[in-house]
Amino acid sequence: MTPHSTPDPCVLVIFGASGDLTHRKLIPAMYELSRGGSHGELPEPFAIIGVSRTPMTDQQFRDKMRDSAQQFAASFDPAGWEAFAKCLHYHPGDGASIDAYPGLIEKIKAVGGARRLNKSGGMPNLLFYLSVSPHLYEPIIACIGSAGLVEEGKRWCSLNPSETPWQRIIVEKPFGTDLHSARSLNMALGRVFEEEAVYRIDHYLGKELVQNSLVMRFANTIFEPVWNRSYVDHVQVTAIETLGVGSRAANFYDTAGALRDMVQSHLLQVLALIAIEPPSEYEAAAIMREKIKLFNSAKTVSVENAIHAAAFGRYGASASEPAYVEENGVDPARGTETYAAMRVEFDNWRWAGVPFYLRSGKKLAAKVTEVVIQFKRPPINLFQRFGNAVDRNPGNRITINIAPTEGIELLVQGKVPGAGLRIDSADLALDYLDRFGGEKVEAYGPLILDAMRGDRTLYKHRDEVEKSWRICQPLLESEALRASIETYPPGSWGPASADALLARDGRAWHNPK
Repeated sequence: MTPHSTPDPCVLVIFGASGDLTHRKLIPAMYELSRGGSHGELPEPFAIIGVSRTPMTDQQFRDKMRDSAQQFAASFDPAGWEAFAKCLHYHPGDGASIDAYPGLIEKIKAVGGARRLNKSGGMPNLLFYLSVSPHLYEPIIACIGSAGLVEEGKRWCSLNPSETPWQRIIVEKPFGTDLHSARSLNMALGRVFEEEAVYRIDHYLGKELVQNSLVMRFANTIFEPVWNRSYVDHVQVTAIETLGVGSRAANFYDTAGALRDMVQSHLLQVLALIAIEPPSEYEAAAIMREKIKLFNSAKTVSVENAIHAAAFGRYGASASEPAYVEENGVDPARGTETYAAMRVEFDNWRWAGVPFYLRSGKKLAAKVTEVVIQFKRPPINLFQRFGNAVDRNPGNRITINIAPTEGIELLVQGKVPGAGLRIDSADLALDYLDRFGGEKVEAYGPLILDAMRGDRTLYKHRDEVEKSWRICQPLLESEALRASIETYPPGSWGPASADALLARDGRAWHNPK
């Protein structure tokens, strides 16, 4: 499946069209793409069919989505919306029930015919999007297969594949709740779709500075020679925010927690781009192979030792908001963490002995998503006799700022102007938007365009998902780790146990000022 340079015309079928993700992210992102720009544009022709149990007509769906676009799109133009709204259609039905599919198939054929999308056989290219509760993934996938909507075998055997419609599926996270459920979901997908047609989405991989990590490493000669255990002391991956869980507690968060919600998915994927070996080419299969090799080399801890490799916390009450355990729908007995930190090592030639630290949490001192590559100090302090406190200054480090600002900083040591020899630290900084221009775009849009192109470079292979769960599984099973959960003050940098996790190695978290 060679990716196309332009997205293929298709019908995007969104299951869960009345849900929050469709309302806040998917339709606003599609509307932004309909207006064109540097991040790509929708194919022509194109259509969206929303599927949900909520009774609605096409026009009612369009009116509801107009409100969403006005509220959440980067900008809104009434004339531009009217042109885009013609692509929107709706089918009321339960995607997890086979009874909904005869009507859905007729809707797809009718919409495809009206917009000149249908190919031989009367069906258009189909991109399914599962924007539903995770417990509905497997039933919907099974119904798609039972309804005969997937014909990959015919496409492979066709004399002219371009005239045979393709079918692909985008699956939202969480992709399982543990290793067992992830394997079950992968098997359910494999019974209906070829692996090349499965797009496990992680919107973090659509962020510009995450994608830029590979370019920074492999398009610049100065970085790769020192990107290894001989020069790197440790690596930190951080994604923290100042907001609490709020209304998400009852319907999602209390059964997930920070480790499942952020670390297993987003942060391990960001780490992988920092730590993989150079792929043979910038191409999906090559990059996936290297990520799988990296995760295979992770040193997994035992359930008994998990308490020494991680730290859990949950935020307490503030003057104006309740503690996490007091949020509506929270069961304190679950011990759900709103903060998770963990230590990972890779037993391979490049990184043996180098610790990677990951942390994510709510209600903390700042909103920060960043990667810090901390280099070792020089082997001797050449300037010791001048009384300089070089040993107390941090060594060289690269900080990749992913959010809320986008940029790269290199910390170096330099002589302070004036008499004598005094040394201090200084940042060499690149502001990404200031240098390269452009505008911040919702990551979902470009990722969905990639799926229309058949490009899986920024998506996850089934083995990546299962290997990342293997890394986290001992932490999920550790009763001692769960029992050690600490309450931390809102506005702090998290629980003391997370600081101790690094202090045991003689290191400390990089907390931006």
